[in-house]
Amino acid sequence: MNEQAEELVIGIPRGMSFYGSYPFWHGFFSSLGFKIILSDATTKQTMSDGSALVVTETCLPIKIYLGHVINLLNKGVKNIFVPSLQSVAPKIYNCSKIRGLPDLVRNVVKGDFRIIDATLDKSAKDRGLYSFLKEAVKPFGIVDIDEIKKASKQGWKVYNNFHLMIRAGVDYKTALKNALAGKILLNTVEESAFINIALISHGYNIYDDRACMRIFDKLKNMGVKVYTALQLTDEQMEEGVMSVAWHRYWANEYEMTGAAGHYLKDNKIDGIITLNAFGCGPDSLMIENIVRKAKDTNKPVLSLTIDEHTGEAGFVTRLEAFIDMLFRKKRASIVNKIDLNETEYKPQTNICETVLIEKNT
Repeated sequence: MNEQAEELVIGIPRGMSFYGSYPFWHGFFSSLGFKIILSDATTKQTMSDGSALVVTETCLPIKIYLGHVINLLNKGVKNIFVPSLQSVAPKIYNCSKIRGLPDLVRNVVKGDFRIIDATLDKSAKDRGLYSFLKEAVKPFGIVDIDEIKKASKQGWKVYNNFHLMIRAGVDYKTALKNALAGKILLNTVEESAFINIALISHGYNIYDDRACMRIFDKLKNMGVKVYTALQLTDEQMEEGVMSVAWHRYWANEYEMTGAAGHYLKDNKIDGIITLNAFGCGPDSLMIENIVRKAKDTNKPVLSLTIDEHTGEAGFVTRLEAFIDMLFRKKRASIVNKIDLNETEYKPQTNICETVLIEKNT
């Protein structure tokens, strides 16, 4: 029993799909008796380690992911979970880098470790969720489908609790911490702000503090309330996709055109900020559609691009200028709606008329 417990150790890099799916994997692997080891939070060294393994044109999220794999190897982890997320629904695909992530890691990262490369491909026959989960634990000798299904229920429980808190207004880090601990914390009072913006991006861009340079904290300090895709249901994002692009093609398009399409129609949202990694082809196409749609709704859009060389000073300057513009725009709209109750000026002429009458008489 002790030998088996020692073998049930799995490392999970803090990158790519981690920010959206980790609550599920925590519940799933923990239920099966795994010890989960996470890589450390992203640092400058993480970026440097990952960037050294690939060509310059590779997008920042992939460089960061590779850096996290290196971090796990430095911790002595021998089994690293690197899923291949081909398709999340029939004819709905991920980008080539996400689909080929296990092969990329296998070819550029050198070391004595095993890649757990389960494949999810809902566009292929018999490659659905349970097949995916079976692949993930088969290398550890777990093959009982009933046991796997039971563990998946625990995974969905943690995942659903996480999303319940996010949609109730709990911030990402607090919701994740409580969900992993089996707790539910709900905000009873909705925070209000003079300016509300929708931050449109993928989880691996905006919930990695180093990659996004703590954009949530910066906006909060400016008195801004931020809304993201995590606060929306799939139905809301599907409707958003239809309003912007007519149909969904990319697996992560919900986070981009779906969320943007929804928030562009939301009257409480004053502006949109898009954040994408330099060199990301799918995102550049989706952001172009978002900007065009925003013109129809008269909502300002700020497009920010990040890579490992992005300077924080220029990043903050653009944020401050955009938020200042939104403040001015909203103040002007409020002032223009004020009814001054002005009446037409009518001079008092009675006294003049009296003087004229007396003079004539």
